[in-house]
Amino acid sequence: MNRSITNSIRYVMDNWLPPSIRDANWFMYPIFYIWFKGKNVRLYMDFKDIAYTLTEDEFSEVYRNLDCLAYDRPTDMNMPSVKYLTEAIDKDAKSLLDVGCGRGFLLNYIGDHTSIELTGCDLYDSVPTLKKAKYKKGSIYKLPFEDKSFDVVTCSHTIEHLRDVESAIDELKRVARKQIIIVTPRQRYYYYTVDLHLNFYPLAAYLQKEINIKNNTCANIHGDWVYIGHLNN
Repeated sequence: MNRSITNSIRYVMDNWLPPSIRDANWFMYPIFYIWFKGKNVRLYMDFKDIAYTLTEDEFSEVYRNLDCLAYDRPTDMNMPSVKYLTEAIDKDAKSLLDVGCGRGFLLNYIGDHTSIELTGCDLYDSVPTLKKAKYKKGSIYKLPFEDKSFDVVTCSHTIEHLRDVESAIDELKRVARKQIIIVTPRQRYYYYTVDLHLNFYPLAAYLQKEINIKNNTCANIHGDWVYIGHLNN
């Protein structure tokens, strides 16, 4: 089930159903059960309550052990967002870092459509599906790169999961020279969300305030915000 379809389903549930039903345990339990293939359903349903009580290793372990329907698709991004992001990359950029690169779908797409030198970073030991990008294991809170190492830094479908967004944004800014491009869902808060999100951005202004780069654009592309910040280094 691709991202455009799940975004459409989420939009209907979040905006057309009464909140008393949309956020009811009895209504959401079967959805969680199907989405997480019957595994650790109560853990994921109560994730917002326990997320901030976990150690960093325990928190990361939840994601490392995750098995859900989202993993049956090649990327969490919708293709219009992928294309929009790629076209927005600074034309003079020579290097790009994708933080939270996952299985490398975005990097592989960019590599097929540009000649930029690419690097991925995530919590995995390795990402064998990367085609043209180098890879380095690391945390978004302490990226293993020098200041201003990359012309462009991208981060898609990651900040909505973070417990400390401010520190993560500071790291993205630290290693970027020209552009920071962030993709995150345009989503209302509900307690029960199968995506395990902790941060919600129903308005562009919320995301713009969070990232705090004066020269920016923020476009709604098929249910995802694509934020492009231009740095004055």
